[in-house]
Order: sequence, then structure tokens, then C-alpha cells
Amino acid sequence: MYFGAIDQGTTSTRFILFSRKGEIIASAQKEHKQHFPKPGWVEHDPEEIWKNTSETIRETLRKADVKAAEIKGIGITNQRETIIAWNRETGKPYYNAIVWQDLRGTDLINSIKETGREKEIQETTGLILNPYFAASKIVWLLDNIPGLRKDAESGKAVFGTIDTYLVWKLTGGKVFTVDVTNASRYLLMNLRTLSWDKGMLSLFNIPECALPQIVPSIGRVYGYTDKHGPFGEEIPIAGVLGDQQAALFGQACFTPGTGKCTYGTGCFLLANIGNDVCFSKNGLLTTVAYQIEGEKPVYAFEGSIAVAGSLVQWARDNLKIIKTPQELDQLASEVADSGGVYVVPAFSGLFAPYWRSDARGVIAGLTGYTDRRHISRAILEATAFQLFDIVKVLEMDSGITMNSMKADGGLTNSTPLMAFQADILGIPIIKPRIVETTALGVAFAAGLTTGVYSGLDELSTLWQEKERYECCMTDEERDNRVNFWHKAVSRTLCWMERK
Repeated sequence: MYFGAIDQGTTSTRFILFSRKGEIIASAQKEHKQHFPKPGWVEHDPEEIWKNTSETIRETLRKADVKAAEIKGIGITNQRETIIAWNRETGKPYYNAIVWQDLRGTDLINSIKETGREKEIQETTGLILNPYFAASKIVWLLDNIPGLRKDAESGKAVFGTIDTYLVWKLTGGKVFTVDVTNASRYLLMNLRTLSWDKGMLSLFNIPECALPQIVPSIGRVYGYTDKHGPFGEEIPIAGVLGDQQAALFGQACFTPGTGKCTYGTGCFLLANIGNDVCFSKNGLLTTVAYQIEGEKPVYAFEGSIAVAGSLVQWARDNLKIIKTPQELDQLASEVADSGGVYVVPAFSGLFAPYWRSDARGVIAGLTGYTDRRHISRAILEATAFQLFDIVKVLEMDSGITMNSMKADGGLTNSTPLMAFQADILGIPIIKPRIVETTALGVAFAAGLTTGVYSGLDELSTLWQEKERYECCMTDEERDNRVNFWHKAVSRTLCWMERK
């Protein structure tokens, strides 16, 4: 018995085959091209993504020597907020996918901010007004692609995130749905009713008939793969989750106060806050973590760090103080601390909880004693300090205390960073045995839907710890280090003219 997971990310698509115990049997991966037609614009070719999805499925099955009929169900996880418009009759996209990183909706978002409706929008959708989310991308398509608005209003043209597009393609155009976690990233869904909000649709002038039906993440079969598709069999599509929510689910964060951080180019922290909607006063997002059919949705707070792994790349490529990330770890491990050095990577301003576009990065606390080992350590510690600020805001806004945090992503290979993260948060940092937590999350979802797993308690037993970092820092030392970090942050402010 096997489960398949389609993991459609920003730079590549993977298909991973899991055993019932959550072990990886085989996988295949293909990158797709990044299109940058103008500064701040980012696009993908939907048909290339579909082609790569099909090829990775076939390649994985060949590698594993597994017949599609042996797959109990598949799940889909995807880059969130990326939007596609396509024709329901022909299946052809009207335009490239507009990627979550794309900023072409900035002018629209700024014009809406002038109306003073930001609080109303947050209390409806849980999100902040930002071109990051799907709504402004849909508006750009409607306003700039000839004939698209007319087709959308008649129901001929439709919009969807990557999960919606893949479900539609896999089922041969029979199913047009969006899971609730992805729907919560449109800036159009009411967090309480889990339906498209009439006020938000009116605000953005988007026809509801062009949007997919919102459905639970888990507990229902979305549809069956078409026999003429890449599987060659009718396989249940049995779970869909946006990528960060899938990682939360794959890390078995099923109770309020449990959370995970994915350490990559940036960092994404999601923490389970339970079944009640609450909002951050400090710029964190409220989003749907997952919903099992017939049950109340589970919500999460989400905080993101723009510069984490990219700071290591900056040290290598711009400062040239290291040749590899491993060298940074080695240098950082050769000193007991950063020697009073603090790096604040506000390369394009500060994000949550500061939200200061006038800030710029600093290296503070330099003395004649400082050498590249201290700077290397400060570079790693910068990510831990940024996460500290987000966790403390999360606890303050939610009333929940985090007692531990699960970690995944490439930067978790840095022992000095993980050890310092445990110290500065004062809680254990836990790494899982299976690091592909995003794909594992939707494999778990598919197993739950198809009745192979009895419930969340059983899934919790399948999640296994690989490594744990315990706090070794005194409260006095932690308070001192945090105080100097905040002093360094204050030096970044008002560097540029405040907008």
C-alpha cells in the first residue's frame, strides 16, 4: 500500500511515493523556468508545470517499480498565492501563472489602503493588504488580458491557485475546487464562514462564478485521476494543503501551541492556535491550518522572515568571507559567542513585528577583537533573533505559550544555529526523522481521508524525532543578548525616508 504526494513548489515539481509508515519509497523532481518579464514581475508557464508533474509521476512509478493501482490515494501540496487563469472549455491558460513573489498588484493595493479599510480586511480575511496574496493578481489579469473579464463573468474563464489547476487537470477537467488553506490566501475568503466574502469580491470587482468551490483539506475525495492521465488509473485525490500548512500537518502539530518553522531562503513560522479566530496586532497573519470534513477548521498564526538562508548566501557571494555554508558553521563553532557582534539583515526593510520599510541592514558591535568567526556566528544568530521576535509576538497575540518548536528546511543542518535557537527561545528545537515534511503532510492527509489511518493520534505516532536541541542558556544571559539585539535593530530605523 502506497501514498503519493505531488509537491509543486516555486522552482520545481516533485512526486514522492510514501509507504504506510511514512517512509519514502521513491521520488522524482523537475525544475521549471522562472520568467521575469519586468522588474518585480515573476511568472511560470502552467503547461510546463503540468508537463513536469506528469513526468515526475511516471518517473517515480518506474523507479519504485510500483503500479499505479497499488496507490491508495494521492495528496497535493503547492506554492500558495500563485494564480492561473484558464478556459474551462479548452483547458488553455489565458496567460502565465502570476507567482506569489510578483509585485504588479502594488498600485492597486496602495489605492485600497487609501480607503482606510485595512482593519476590516484583516478581520474578514486574516490577512494584511499586500500584493503577495492572490486577489490583486486576479484583478491584474482581468484588467489586462483582452476578453478575460467577459469570459470570467460568463463562467467560461476561471481562476485558481496551483492546487486547483492540478486537481482540474488530473481529473480531466471534472473537478474545480480549492482547499480551504489555499483559499485563505486569496484575500477574498471569510475566515469564519470559509466562503468567498461578498464584500471582498465587490471591493476587488472579481466575479464569484470564476472562482473554485471551497472545500475541506482532508476527509473527502476531491475526485479521481483520469485514466488517460499520468497515472493511467483512477486514483483518489484525497488531500490538499498549501505548502506551509502541509509542513505543519506533516510535523504533527495538531494541538494549540504546537508549531513548526521552515528554515529556507526565508523562514516561515506557523503555530496552531486552535478552532477560534483571533488576530495579531503586530503584523502576523491568521490563516487556516487545515480542516477535516465535518469538523471545525483549525487556525494558525503565520510569521515570515524575509532573510535567513539568503543571508548565508550573501556572506558567501557578496562578503566572500566563506566559500560554503559548511564553512560558516565551522567558523561559528570555533567561538563561544559572537563577541558582541549583531547582524540585522534589513536589506529591504524590516518585516513582522516591525514593518519598517525605512530600515536598512547593519553589522553592530564591531571592535578590534572581532574576526570573521564572530561575524559568521552573528550571521547565523540573526535568523534565531528574528524568529525570537516573531514567537514572542505570537505568544502575546494568541495567549498561547510555545513549549517546543519543530524545525525543517535546509538551514536546520546548521548545528550552531539550531543550538542557539533553542537557547534564545528557551525551548527545545526538534528535527524530524523524515525531512520532507511538506510532502509527508499531504500523504498523511490522503491516508486519513481513505481510512488507512484511524485519526490524528495515529499520525502523531508515525511522526518520529531525529534530533533535539535543548536550551543551555541562563535567563540572565538571554535577556542580555535580546536587549543588545533590539538595540541593534533600533540602529537600522529611519535610514531611508519613511514611506
